[in-house]
Amino acid sequence: MSEGCDALSIGPKSGNRFSSISDAQTKIWGIGPILFSGPMLYDKKACLMSVTGLPFDDFRVLLRDLPGPDSQALVTARDRDRQLTKPPGSLGRLEEIAMWLAAWTGRAPAVNRPLVAIFAGNHGVARHGITPFPASVTQQMVENFAAGGAAINQICAANDLGLKIFDLALDYPTGDITIEPALSERDCAATMAFGMEAIAGGTDLLCLGEMGIGNTTIAAAINLALYGGTAEDWVGPGTGSQGEMLARKIAVVKQAVEFHREHLSDPLEVMRRLGGREIAAMAGAILAARVERIPVLIDGYVATAAAALLKAANPSALDHCLIGHVSAEPAHMRAIDKLGKTPLLALGMRLGEGTGAALAAIIVKSAAACHSGMATFEQAGVTNAGTH
Repeated sequence: MSEGCDALSIGPKSGNRFSSISDAQTKIWGIGPILFSGPMLYDKKACLMSVTGLPFDDFRVLLRDLPGPDSQALVTARDRDRQLTKPPGSLGRLEEIAMWLAAWTGRAPAVNRPLVAIFAGNHGVARHGITPFPASVTQQMVENFAAGGAAINQICAANDLGLKIFDLALDYPTGDITIEPALSERDCAATMAFGMEAIAGGTDLLCLGEMGIGNTTIAAAINLALYGGTAEDWVGPGTGSQGEMLARKIAVVKQAVEFHREHLSDPLEVMRRLGGREIAAMAGAILAARVERIPVLIDGYVATAAAALLKAANPSALDHCLIGHVSAEPAHMRAIDKLGKTPLLALGMRLGEGTGAALAAIIVKSAAACHSGMATFEQAGVTNAGTH
């Protein structure tokens, strides 16, 4: 992998059980694994792309032809659930989660190789003074992840979750969305393909998170473009913007959406014009997971915005995804409602880093363990309510 965009694996979950991510990329690009560097992205040249048409064309085909759930695996899981030593429905959402795992993995519910993938990107729009922290904090936090010093490191270590960090050309911020697109179509498509690498080492539950100073501004702009309303509806404090700084953030979102107004009917255009590298990479990871039948847990406000772009392109695009938590960012619940989802957790968190998705993975692991480990009425010698 070249120096501009790096992936770092941390923790015990490594290996190379799955190789078909290259097959998925070949389906999109007609080539092998995608490698590109920061300078290439910044200079808007030399990124690998399909030779059959515009860079987004093959992603549009992939979005159109998404695989569905495995109905037979779901029937089998439901049949076992009815035999377990509990009243029907008594485990609430745990039962729903177990069925979701079966449907999307095509097997009995199990979580053996959970992975948290964090995508880090910088944004040109941050130059407007919309956040209390400088853009350099993104790189500093990536280094903190690598050193094991962040909250996500502790959550992963405590719960046996793998962790990968993707540094997305942090020395080359995206374009300032108030005056230009964040990315060219070529760069955005290449970054989506790079995001597909998240599952390359093998996982059966993907937890998506991000790091990027200024990216709640990006998420607010995406939501305003997709759903309408006012900038005030979608802009929140993020990392602590208040007073005049929050007013600038609102103004920036208004200006950006107005500047790109004529091009926002296409969700992929919304992504490249108003998004960022971590947005595109998370979208690519979600698509790759769908191709490989890997369930996905989505983290906070920014990750939800990335997911929303896919749902806008295909209403079924997030059927293999759950929302890990609702964050304290005021507009996050509104965005989740737009996706027709119910978050697994509500802990008042607003850190990002995939922390909410990682904590939700504990719930998903527990759901799978209950389904696979509980005795049936027959095995336990317990009378079933329907048999006496």
